[in-house]
Amino acid sequence: MYEVEVKVRADHEEVRDRLDELGANPLGKVTQEDFYYDAPHRDFAETDEALRVRREAGDEETVEVVTYKGPLVEEESKTRKEHETVVGDGDTVDALLSALGFDATETVHKERERFELDSYIVTLDSVMGLGEFVEVEAEAAETDVESVREGAYDVLTDLNLDPNEQVRTSYLGLLLADTGE
Repeated sequence: MYEVEVKVRADHEEVRDRLDELGANPLGKVTQEDFYYDAPHRDFAETDEALRVRREAGDEETVEVVTYKGPLVEEESKTRKEHETVVGDGDTVDALLSALGFDATETVHKERERFELDSYIVTLDSVMGLGEFVEVEAEAAETDVESVREGAYDVLTDLNLDPNEQVRTSYLGLLLADTGE
């Protein structure tokens, strides 16, 4: 499966009001910490890949997920192949990755508020050190990427946001650019 995602900088209050007007279904709020790793055998920054362990805390529980994100597959969005699975203990995964030569690099902290609208997930992200963003995403088979992307653009437009202002750089990439790394 591919994750089709479009992301823009936006004021959350205006978007939240518009989501309410459109009848979006609130899915809740979570806090996420994403712990990123560099591989010993290739430079993920050069290959545009990512490996992370995410700790997500909601009202009821904390879940930890390990995710590999492949390189971007098109210029029109942040679409990439993604593999992820829930893990029982992120610290054990960290120890395992370290033993295999993967180096822990950066951590991205964010507060997320999610909504469902027209079969898309709309996420209001407050990212520590970067500010407010809105992501619209859905999963797609390889043959459906273009139509799903166009649908995500339509959702942005419905939210009074401009798809042409899309940010294709990951939060990690934006943070690293801010620090000059």
